[in-house]
Amino acid sequence: MGTPVAVAAEKHLSKHETEKQRWNRNFADLLQELRVAQTGVQILFAFLLTLPFSSGFPNTTAFMKDTYVVALISAAFATAMIISPVAFHRALFRQGRKPELVRYAHRMATGGLAFMLVAMVSSVLLITDYLLNIWAAVILTVITAGWFLTFWAAIPFARRNWMDEDDEEDEEEDEAATDRV
Repeated sequence: MGTPVAVAAEKHLSKHETEKQRWNRNFADLLQELRVAQTGVQILFAFLLTLPFSSGFPNTTAFMKDTYVVALISAAFATAMIISPVAFHRALFRQGRKPELVRYAHRMATGGLAFMLVAMVSSVLLITDYLLNIWAAVILTVITAGWFLTFWAAIPFARRNWMDEDDEEDEEEDEAATDRV
């Protein structure tokens, strides 16, 4: 279940749309989000796939190679999870199961972003460890992880119950119009 504010916001939107339209809108919104994430993870994955063939890769330490494997596998898992809603949609096409598809796509997008976080942070560790000493690499990697977690988890979590000023104004206008009737 959503928070009271989220439920109220969803009800506000649902006044003007059917349940089917709402599920279609939710799926379309999710697909737009996945397009952004998909591009980023595919670029990272492509970079990681080519890295072992670069001239400097043989000079890496065992730790760097282990970090590389973590980054590569995490990017592969992220790619699979972020693209999976498309395959799921193909399997359920025209079966009237959009709610199930949206719930599944949401879980896969969340998991894909988690793996993408691991891939990004381990890639930063790999590159900074190659360029700098291990302590500087660890510090920069921790800062990077904190930065990602701030924008991908902490801020969205903190704002989950907040309502935008525009939404509040729309809600007040709707209440005023209802009171006049």
